[in-house]
Amino acid sequence: MTNVMDSLKARGFIKQTVYEEELHKALSTESVSFYIGFDPTADSLHVGHFVALMGMKHMQMAGHKPIILVGGGTGFVGDPSGRTDLRNMMSAETIQHNCDRFKEQMSKFLSFEGENAAIMVNNADWLLNLNYIEFMRDIGVYFSVNRMLSAECFKSRMEKGLSFFEFNYMLMQAYDFLYLNRKYGCKVQMGGDDQWSNILAGADLIRRKEQVDAFAMTFTLLTTSEGKKMGKTQKGALWLDPEKTTPYDFYQYWRNVDDADVEKCLKLLTFLEVDYINDICKNKDERIIEAKKVLAFEVTQLIHGTEIAEEVTKQAAAAFSGNTEDMPSLELANGKNMLVVDALCEMSICKSKGEARRLIESGAVKLGEDKVSDITVTMGTADEVILHKGKKVHIRVILK
Repeated sequence: MTNVMDSLKARGFIKQTVYEEELHKALSTESVSFYIGFDPTADSLHVGHFVALMGMKHMQMAGHKPIILVGGGTGFVGDPSGRTDLRNMMSAETIQHNCDRFKEQMSKFLSFEGENAAIMVNNADWLLNLNYIEFMRDIGVYFSVNRMLSAECFKSRMEKGLSFFEFNYMLMQAYDFLYLNRKYGCKVQMGGDDQWSNILAGADLIRRKEQVDAFAMTFTLLTTSEGKKMGKTQKGALWLDPEKTTPYDFYQYWRNVDDADVEKCLKLLTFLEVDYINDICKNKDERIIEAKKVLAFEVTQLIHGTEIAEEVTKQAAAAFSGNTEDMPSLELANGKNMLVVDALCEMSICKSKGEARRLIESGAVKLGEDKVSDITVTMGTADEVILHKGKKVHIRVILK
């Protein structure tokens, strides 16, 4: 049986590890408990969390035990990694609501039943009532300030200022790992590669304080071939919640990824066999379009289910073929005789009137077969109209 670490490597997940040979052996000989932390900074997971979820699923399918940690406690501080400013402080009620939403979404993806069932924990349960003096005597003594200041997660903040509040984040995340190691026998912390310093600190704390094995592993971040983070759309982040990002928009995002990113996304975000992925991505010409369709369907199916994935695939095909019956549709309240420039904003196709005006003036907007010539054009008085924005957005607008 293939070691899950080899499988993760073959799919491009693993970015950094520590004590790699020992970890590989452990994953071959025992069921290993591992955890990944999620900060509840929003009421939905987004595509940036997706790689971590897929990594957890691969581990669970290989017989290992996932621990999902939601940062109800660390969420009061906010992770400074990758930030140039202080995060907005959230209320306890907001944090709890976001944690509840995370659990609901993850329950559709990971198995919470069986021998290696996933469990979800909230670090608010052990962090919020810590005695500061005892914590610093028991945990703080294992951390070198000089070493912490050299960590990547703090470097980017040094010019604008790093609060001592945030400086404690590394200690608290390391303590999370120690707590989970003591209570659940957790041996591995995983996460995005921007978390390497924090994850390594936890493994080091356990090895020094408990004198037992502990491991760190980071996953590659979901970036384009140019190194830019994926998951940003014209409407904002690409959310897993269908109320925040529609399944159709979700599907279209993957359908339209750059040719150079298709193979990477298929390996990270689907369970298709690597050999099959290599085969459908080997031709870097117009045939890569079929691979994009496979990617879009598979990812949408994982998040929204087979029925919805089939429905939006049908809608996408209809939009490009001109089949208005199956084309995605939107209702536009008070839409009759509304200016097209206003309708584009009202339907969230454009972020601002300025953007809508620029699209119209560049000739990128059509109503039916007619190009919208200027910003004074209205949606008309018909009950419905087909709106086209560029070559990729085609919507049947029902005017109310």
